[in-house]
This record gives sequence, structure tokens and C-alpha cells, in this order.
Amino acid sequence: MPLAPAIIAVLLVLAALAAYWDLRTRRIPNWLTLAGLVSGFGLNGALYGLEGLERAGLGMLTGFGIYFALHLLHAMGAGDVKLMAAVGSLVGWRWWFHIFFAAVIVGAIAGVVLALSKGRLRRTFGNVGYIVYEIGHFRPPHLRREDLDVQSEKALRLPHGVAIAAGILIVISWTWWQR
Repeated sequence: MPLAPAIIAVLLVLAALAAYWDLRTRRIPNWLTLAGLVSGFGLNGALYGLEGLERAGLGMLTGFGIYFALHLLHAMGAGDVKLMAAVGSLVGWRWWFHIFFAAVIVGAIAGVVLALSKGRLRRTFGNVGYIVYEIGHFRPPHLRREDLDVQSEKALRLPHGVAIAAGILIVISWTWWQR
């Protein structure tokens, strides 16, 4: 199901405000994510009835579930969890995965650029291996390495709301290009 123009408009506003707040304060406000959730359910319900409410619910649960798992590993902030739940309520789970993958790619590129600028590229790639190893052994990586906790001052942190916003822009642009 293609994204309705009203959903795209709300998604673009949500993305812009989330990126702005995350860059400015390193937080994504609850009022913004709640407005996104309410809009997602309201628009989907109004446009598509019960099928739209199901779409919003499954999208919200997908976004929340995946990002909550990352939050439990201290790899993602709570604002990012709520933002991706709101995005899911707007676009549904299928479109959410497109946005997720685009945001992951943008975040990875930005992370490499940040690591290069801080002279920590080798250490960053070593951290990736360590994280995979620890998760493979069912251990949270941040327990043994404080610099792998997104809330630590020692961590190399990015405002992920910006990567999410970029992922949204990429997916919306791609859908327009496909028309």
C-alpha cells in the first residue's frame, strides 16, 4: 500500500522536528513522539478504517520492539525507541523496515565519518567485532566496556534522530522517484 500524501506530510514534519531537537538537545521530546503516534493511528484509521488501525498497530509494535531491544543493550536512547514507534504507526511495518534500513546505512556512514574525525576508526571497528562477539554469547556489551554504553560520556555518540530523519527522506524520495 503506498503512503498517502497526508501521512507523508506528517512524517516529514516529524522527521524535521526530531532531527532538530536531537541535534540541539540530544533528546527527542515525548510530546513529539506522542503527537506522531496519535497522528499515525488517527490518519491510518481515518484513511483505511480497521485495516489502517491494524497497520498502525503493527508498525508501532515493530518499531518499538526492535528499538527497545537496542535500548536494552544500551545502543539506543529511549527517544529513538519512541520515535521509531511513532514512525511505525504512521507507515506500518513494511515501510518501517525500508526506513530502518536507510537509517542504519546513514548512521553507519555518519559513524565512520565521526570515528575518522576523532581518530578512532580502528578502535570503532574493533568495537563492532567485540559487540558481535558479546551478543553472540548473550552478554550485553556495555557491561564490560563503558565506552559502549550510549549514555556514557566515553561513548562515541551520534544523534540517531538525524539518521532516522535522513532514512525517512531517502525512502520518501525513492517512492516519489518510482512513480
